[in-house]
Parts: sequence; C-alpha cells; structure tokens
Amino acid sequence: MDPKNCYNFCAGPAVFPEEVLIKAQDDLLNYSQLGTSILSISHRSKEFLELANRAKKNLRELLNIPSDYEILFLHGGASWQAAMIPANFLLPGQTANYINTGHWSQKAIKEAEYFGKIKTIASGTDAAMNSNWPIDPTAAYCHFTPNETIDGIEFYDFPKDSPIPLMADMSSTILSREFDISGLDLIYAGAQKNMGPSGLSVVILKKKLLEKTNKNLPTMMSYQVHVDADSIYNTPATFSWYLMGEFLEWVKQQGGLAEMGRRSLEKSSLLYDFIDQSDFYENKMPVKIRSRMNIPFLLARPELDNLFLKEAEQTGLINLQGHRVTGGMRASLYNAMPLEGVKALINFMKEFERKNG
Repeated sequence: MDPKNCYNFCAGPAVFPEEVLIKAQDDLLNYSQLGTSILSISHRSKEFLELANRAKKNLRELLNIPSDYEILFLHGGASWQAAMIPANFLLPGQTANYINTGHWSQKAIKEAEYFGKIKTIASGTDAAMNSNWPIDPTAAYCHFTPNETIDGIEFYDFPKDSPIPLMADMSSTILSREFDISGLDLIYAGAQKNMGPSGLSVVILKKKLLEKTNKNLPTMMSYQVHVDADSIYNTPATFSWYLMGEFLEWVKQQGGLAEMGRRSLEKSSLLYDFIDQSDFYENKMPVKIRSRMNIPFLLARPELDNLFLKEAEQTGLINLQGHRVTGGMRASLYNAMPLEGVKALINFMKEFERKNG
C-alpha cells in the first residue's frame, strides 16, 4: 500500500510526521556527516549530548516549563512510571489519592497498591466533569489520567491549589494543546503518541518533590539518581531520544502548542459533528469530556464491524479497530494526523453508511 494514500489511526505507537521520517532515513546512514549511523553514536559523545540537550530545551519551551522543574527522558514508557511514582513518593504508613476514570487509571492504581494504601476519591465520567475532588490533605499525592485512550475521555480542568502534590499521566494529551503546568507537580508521558516513538518516557517534576523521595530504592527506580545523572545513568534509548528530539523540532516549526491545539480541535470537531448527525454511528461520551485525541464510535449494526474494518483498510484507513475491552471503532487523532486523514475517514464512513445503513 502506498503510504501517501494511507492514514494510520493507531492509538499508539502513533503516526509520525513524514518530514521527521525522511530526515531520520538520512541520519540512519550518516548522522551529522560523522560517517556513522545515529544508531551507533555514543551516548557520551558530544554529538549525542548536543541533541539530548536540544530536545530538553525544546520541550521546556513548548510546555513553558519553569526552571524549578526537572526534565527526565527515561526507559520503559508510562507503565514503568506508574510504578516509580509510588516507589518514590508513597512512604510507609502513607496513603495516596487516585482518580479512576478508566483503564489506564486502573493500571496505575494496581501498581501503586504494591507500595501502600490507595484511596480512590473520584471515579468515572463524574470525576472528569468536575475536578472539585475531595482530596485528602494528609495523603502523599493525588494521581489522575487526563486522557483515557480507550473510552475517549479527556478533561480540561485540573484542581486549583491542591493541598498535596498532583501527578498526571499525560501520555495521550501532552503537546496537543496549551495548559498551565505550574498547577501540577509531576507529569509523565509515554512518547509514542504525540511526540515520539515507543520505549521512551518523559517525566517532568518539581525539584522540591525530590526532598520527599524514598531513599531506600533500587538504583534504577530512584528519580534522584536519574536527575543527578541527567537521564544518562545507564545507556539511554538513544535512537528514541533522537526521534523525539526531531518530533519536538517539527512541533515548533508547525507553530507550537497553540497551533497543535487549534488543529486538534478542528480535527476532532469535524469527526464528532459527523458522528452526531448520523443515525448509523454513535459516540456515547458526554460532549464536555470528549477526547480530542481518541474518538471511539459504534456502528448501529455491530455485525458490520469486520466489514467496516476490512473496507477501511482497503481504502488506506488503518488501525481503526476499537480496544479489545470496548469493541467498536476508534480513531486516534494525534499531532501528526493531518486534517486530510480525518476528511478521508469521514468520506469513507459516509459511503459505508450509504451502502449498509
């Protein structure tokens, strides 16, 4: 299938900007005219440290991250961070507050339960509709997931002036719109949706949090160790770091988060508006908390699901199958998905409805 006629709606690893892939193609053979591949340069070399620092600088600029926050680029994706947070910050005898809005919140809760007592203080769509959660001021921290990829929940209000540190898994929403980071104490995100490839995670945390960390941890689970080593305690995921750096450059060139936010609203509104006016397709999420990143939808006749997916793929629209937990369809509209892809999907959905409605 010709990639120029193909649109990838995968929930992650997600579609990459073509410009980044073309540059990476050249750098795979000869990075920066060094005569060797980007895959083969040392993580201690001047060239790698330059690209690593440039990526950090660009992320700080894009998210307007204040100087009192550390930035880490680590192995393992968001699931590893779901365990590192309680390992570092849920000390013996303490309780942590969690918001349960779906699959990824539940996975984070399960990881935290290995380390201490967890109290779910808000759950479901109600927790997303209203961020006035009953936060326990004596708890170690409060954790939430602003975008749940499976059910298509995204919420846009965070608690103001929380009495305890707020920690957020922003894997599916980071870099898709502007927000004030100063109200959050720790953000973590798998890179594979809006800013890079799989296998790499970004952690942004207030420096003062490090004063509260568990000092009796295995080396690789300590945030302080990674901060002290500037994310290079051991050999990092060098190629993933490079690709993320190039992705961040692309976001800057496109106009930064203001432009990413405008595009995500335009793309998602176009698809939601079509679904809402159709009797053949349905999205069940309340309008106020619909995700701009992940749009699940159901067909009026579920027995047509397989045919829909087959014909969509033949048309060049791939990875539209919903999560195995929910079934149905799901279109993920991350930063690198062009508006033309959404229009192509809607045109296909119109024709499929005409033939099968």
